[in-house]
Amino acid sequence: MTTLASHRSGRSSESSVDVVAAEKEKLASVQLSQANLDALPDLRNAASPKRWRTFWKSFRYLQHLTPKQVDDFMASYVIYNLDWSDEKHMVEVLGADYQSKVGDCLQAYYGVLNHLCALGDVEKMYIPPFMSAKATVRENQLLYEESVAQDIGLKRGDRVLDLGCGRGRVAAHMAQYSGARVTGLNIDPNQIAQAKAFNAQMGFESNSFVVQDFNSLPLPFADDSFDAFYQIQALSLCKDLPALFREIHRVVKPGARISLLDWVSLPDYDPSNAEHAELMRRVKPLIGAVGTPTPESLEAALAEAGFTVLRSDNASVGDLQAPLIDKVDLYFRSMRQVILGLVKPHVLPRHFKTLINRLCLDGQAFVKMDKMRLVTTSYRIIAQKQ
Repeated sequence: MTTLASHRSGRSSESSVDVVAAEKEKLASVQLSQANLDALPDLRNAASPKRWRTFWKSFRYLQHLTPKQVDDFMASYVIYNLDWSDEKHMVEVLGADYQSKVGDCLQAYYGVLNHLCALGDVEKMYIPPFMSAKATVRENQLLYEESVAQDIGLKRGDRVLDLGCGRGRVAAHMAQYSGARVTGLNIDPNQIAQAKAFNAQMGFESNSFVVQDFNSLPLPFADDSFDAFYQIQALSLCKDLPALFREIHRVVKPGARISLLDWVSLPDYDPSNAEHAELMRRVKPLIGAVGTPTPESLEAALAEAGFTVLRSDNASVGDLQAPLIDKVDLYFRSMRQVILGLVKPHVLPRHFKTLINRLCLDGQAFVKMDKMRLVTTSYRIIAQKQ
């Protein structure tokens, strides 16, 4: 993996955190009338501590990144210019052991990204489907997660598998909302450690978390272990979808329902169209996508594995996620100006400029592709094991 030039770290102070945090509160605040509250999720079931604490911890973590961590994060973006479907190109760029190299890149990428995302309202590292115009980004996440629990029929005591569980925030909300016991699986030991600590702190000791690359099969679970399954925007990182779905089919019980939410290219996307291809080149690194599945390829792989597709649609209102993408993009671009203003006089270390510039790149290209209905990250499939 190519290493970029190292970045010099400057000194920072706690006052810099206060400045950025104050700006965060100003940028993220949304006033809702009483009439709007009916459309929102029950925030008592949010399974989240005060956002200030999460923001503070992530900010401090980012302050103390080593030059190697920054370099590895930046170098990890090489995988998003590749695609699982073009193995020859994968081998040319990463070598014969490209699957292992992708895993290394993902750990370097998510080891930093999860903290960057925690500076805003996407600490769960996904932009949710657009469920309600009356809700914030985080509240749209909660609305979507509650819909997942309903779609897969979660009830108290059920065991559910969460593939690509991140820092365990969705698992905590799912447990609090439904009473189910969640097993989370993720490639990044750093995120798994955070997931374990967070769920213990929130009182969900029955939730468990496993470090595993889901491209390294079989999954470490017995046959018929789970009553249900869900995943959120992880499947583009899967090298062999039919093989993964066969494993999921093995570990869930007969009659179990599964929920997928993911990135797909839509019928209007034309790879031979120069504008479409350029937009795709810009958007894949932004959202962290290696593969580019279609609804049809996901449905076919599920059917091959033995699932029956019950629902296949865009979960966003009007099939457009753009209103939420725009909110997230505007927030981080505004935060970028604050951070750059603090880097210039050396209040923050220089690597903050590197990180925030990369994070904010090409957000409007994502909005454009969504509005043109070329791609979406809010495609939903509900399926069932017979």
